[in-house]
Amino acid sequence: MAHGDITHIDIPVSDLGRGAQFYSTLFGWQISEPPGFEGYPMWRAPNGISGGGLAPRDDGFTQPRSYVEVDSIDATVAAAVAAGGQVAREKSPITETSWWAVIADPDGNHIGLFEGIAEV
Repeated sequence: MAHGDITHIDIPVSDLGRGAQFYSTLFGWQISEPPGFEGYPMWRAPNGISGGGLAPRDDGFTQPRSYVEVDSIDATVAAAVAAGGQVAREKSPITETSWWAVIADPDGNHIGLFEGIAEV
């Protein structure tokens, strides 16, 4: 994917099993927990391109969050802050070759950032 592409969508659920059953039945999504991602069911849409995960719902994560592929999380966070945004979650590793962070735009909308290669 290229810089600016939406690469992943996380959906907060209170029960991972119930959420997986609901979305696989409703949309035909293939949902599994790949090795290294136990406790984080990942979904793939029938088109084989769209996908994301089912993540535990908590006070800070109550609405679906889209993740945008970026060339550099550090540069994108700096640009977001300079443009009036804020850091909602600092850069964290996913794997040895991929990272994520969350920014908030000036209206408070949370947008996830993804950098790297995640092989799942």
